[in-house]
Amino acid sequence: MIAALIVIALLGAWEAYARLGSVDDLVLPAPSEVGAALWDDRGLLADNLLVTAQEVGLGIVAALLAGAALALAIHLSPPLRRALYPLLVGSQAVPIVIVAPLLIVWLGFGIAPKLAIITLICFFPVVVTTLDALAAVDPEQRKLLRTLDATRLQELRWVELPAALPGALSGAKIAVAVAVIGAVFAEYAGSSEGLGNVILQAIPQLETARAYAAAALLAAFAVLLFTLLSLAERLLVPWAHRDPDWSTRR
Repeated sequence: MIAALIVIALLGAWEAYARLGSVDDLVLPAPSEVGAALWDDRGLLADNLLVTAQEVGLGIVAALLAGAALALAIHLSPPLRRALYPLLVGSQAVPIVIVAPLLIVWLGFGIAPKLAIITLICFFPVVVTTLDALAAVDPEQRKLLRTLDATRLQELRWVELPAALPGALSGAKIAVAVAVIGAVFAEYAGSSEGLGNVILQAIPQLETARAYAAAALLAAFAVLLFTLLSLAERLLVPWAHRDPDWSTRR
């Protein structure tokens, strides 16, 4: 309820500024104009939203798989961690606008370079949060398994992987927030479809309200994915949300 009131207040302030301020509607359209563009261009926007949604969804899945696998490899091999972790951190400082044209040249204009760009942007938080979760396992649980003569793989299976799952899902929720930005960058680099392409084409055509409508759909899609991941987290790792004082309550 409070969030809805804040959104209404912000939209009201935006509408008033766009109507009464000195800014041109080609630079900042009013929310009412964006809403009209959402309705008038609903067919165009819906078709391109499906394209972008496919790219984002597959990119997040790829980032989850690649990030979790890399985190597990680094966790199991300290020399690999010392060798790769600084490179991973440094890779996040490379502007994606430099990498994107190379991926287009190497992989063509299909969906492959777009998935690669989204994965590059999204997998780092998955790696970091999963590694932190793997390292944060209770030492007493490790000792208990060792007293039972558990193998390293059994320790990984019964203790570390369940502990890492909440971290991986938290990383996925962080990744969702930037995945749509990655999709827009990817479509800017080379695409004839998707909401990024709609924005790219709408601005020089002076259809600013259409560009804002596409951006609003991207934001709504990111919120939807974040909500779905939060629900999945509660279903898959309910112990991560358990009240620590539950056992003392009647």
